[in-house]
Amino acid sequence: MRVKRYGAGAILTFMILFLVSAMTLLSLRDGGFDGIMFLKGVIIAAVIVLQYNIFGVVFRHIDRVSLLIADFLCIIGIVMLYRMNPDAGDRQFIWILIGNALMVVALNVVRKANNFGKANWVFMIIGVFMLGVTLVSAVTRLDARILRIGPFTFQPSEFVKVLFLIVTAYFLSVRQKIRDLWPYFLFTIACVGMLVLSRDLGAAMLFAGTFLIVFYVATGNAGVTLLSLGAFAGGALLSYRIFDHVRLRVDVWKDPWAEYGDRGYQIVQGLLAIASGGLLGTGLGSGMPTSIPVHETDYIFAAIAEEFGSIVAIAVIGLYTVFIVRGILIAMEARTKFSKLLVFGATCMLSLQSFIIIGGVIKLIPLTGITMPFVSLGGSSMMSSMILLGIIEGVAVNNGELDEAEIAEMGGEIG
Repeated sequence: MRVKRYGAGAILTFMILFLVSAMTLLSLRDGGFDGIMFLKGVIIAAVIVLQYNIFGVVFRHIDRVSLLIADFLCIIGIVMLYRMNPDAGDRQFIWILIGNALMVVALNVVRKANNFGKANWVFMIIGVFMLGVTLVSAVTRLDARILRIGPFTFQPSEFVKVLFLIVTAYFLSVRQKIRDLWPYFLFTIACVGMLVLSRDLGAAMLFAGTFLIVFYVATGNAGVTLLSLGAFAGGALLSYRIFDHVRLRVDVWKDPWAEYGDRGYQIVQGLLAIASGGLLGTGLGSGMPTSIPVHETDYIFAAIAEEFGSIVAIAVIGLYTVFIVRGILIAMEARTKFSKLLVFGATCMLSLQSFIIIGGVIKLIPLTGITMPFVSLGGSSMMSSMILLGIIEGVAVNNGELDEAEIAEMGGEIG
């Protein structure tokens, strides 16, 4: 345990040095010295250090690696946002603070909850209702479906993700026969269908992918999994033929250069930014990331690759990969099937979201309008990502507490 904590301390030190160095560079970029920008960097660094140490004391068995990875991704994202739009950086810092509070709430709820029982039926109703209201009343902004309540706006699908994971873990842990899962199947179809109708293709892909992976891991039923995969593939083909927005996304993906002056501009600009960054990048503040449409949200990965280089972009992918491994390890150590599936689902949701948007930015798959977890600007995205992190950490803490109790019963000691 001590070696792990010393290693985590070294990683935290590197993160803080990266953050302070980057914010210092941004404070000097206009030829003078922007004391406010430098002070913001110091404040953010202090908050990260304080958060890490408080969590380590209050929740002794928290998974420090997962927490540090999330913090590092937040740091990379907020540095890029301050570089491109200081106001966006300020807003993101507020969302990070709110997200941390929600993470603590989720952590404590998961520690004490079993499988939520009949409340899952309420979660299903709320989830379908929220997506239904989104379909009818929401407005589209930067490919995201946004609801406005007074002065506030939010993206309902980000919060339905959490409900979907809880319902998934519940049904797949308490119902052993396929025929008993029909309410869950209908719930999944309703969620994916309404997301497609709402033109939220990224979220639809995310829900469908999470369902397929978690269902197969939970049941091992290859037949139903392949049948579901075929159904989703057929639905995707039908959507391509029926909906203009789906067909447009695919056609632009196949040849963005043919429509560089119009619909392919975003994809091409992103690819040019990545190419211009090369291996080591143009340097923070020396590129032109603001020439990429939606550079603060969907295309922030291209902005990172341009100014920090492919080496840092690959490192970001590496951070998500390590996050996946940590999530799987926590799931394997969980005592109940519900906890195992809940952590695995949260890990799957975050990792799929990351690689779907990165794949779209580098033109590996058609671009979909979702955000990079912990990195992209967005209150709904940051809050839902932090809640999912809280779910993972809640089970990790519970695992550690149970291990400690078992060792104490045997008269052993924790090293």
